[in-house]
Amino acid sequence: MTDSPRVTEPHADAVGRPSPTAFAALHHAAEPLFLPNAWDHASATALAARGFSAIGTTSLGVAAAAGLPDGASATRDETLRLARVLGAGPFLLSVDAEDGYSEDPAAVGEFARDLAAAGAVGINLEDALGPVRRHADKIAAVKAAAPGLFVNARTDTYWLGEGGERETLRRLDAYQQAGADGVFVPGLTDPGTIAAVVRRVGVPLNILYSPDGPSVPHLADLGVRRVSLGSLLYRRALGAALETVADIGTGRRPLGPAPSYAEVDGLSRHGTPTGTAR
Repeated sequence: MTDSPRVTEPHADAVGRPSPTAFAALHHAAEPLFLPNAWDHASATALAARGFSAIGTTSLGVAAAAGLPDGASATRDETLRLARVLGAGPFLLSVDAEDGYSEDPAAVGEFARDLAAAGAVGINLEDALGPVRRHADKIAAVKAAAPGLFVNARTDTYWLGEGGERETLRRLDAYQQAGADGVFVPGLTDPGTIAAVVRRVGVPLNILYSPDGPSVPHLADLGVRRVSLGSLLYRRALGAALETVADIGTGRRPLGPAPSYAEVDGLSRHGTPTGTAR
């Protein structure tokens, strides 16, 4: 296992769009899929320019940018709008859709169909520790409405600090039976428990990277097939902005790299000439 995650080239279908099959294949490659999470066009494009062939979205970043709460089914329109912007990008797009923005499985299926039409190849659905049957029905509805969409079924047993290993496995079993292509247990950082879950599930396991948890190479050795960053990049970007303001205000020169105006403007779909400066 190498010290840094491998970036894999995407594959395209006959008309040049990123292929859902290629996204599924990344979960079965020699190394885990290392999935950074973007919150807007610039962040996604910058990550793609660094060689990432698959990019997810972060519901916290999307919600915070819009002044809305995360995890409250308040950002359906914003999420779909972002998917329509990013879906045409030269990367495989997986969308964090919270709980599907509805308790009605049919409505979640319709939303998944809209995401697939926008160009997304994956969807992340969280159960928020709600009824297992309802979440399983949502997964089944998504697979019926958008069969090619990779469903990453998330359980919040560790994220919300309730349930433990037994309840986690009970929920993951139900979600696999409903058609989930992968399962996600954010908040799980204990190596022994991660390895136990890997042995038990029959689909790729996704773990949310934690600075206090195992490294990406260690997670690979445990059998994890997907490592995502969630809201970490967004939060660190916000932290860097606040640190920069504090440094400048106290007379210190801000440290750390910052893209130039022209570089950031060049990330847009209609960037101004690189010689322009503001």
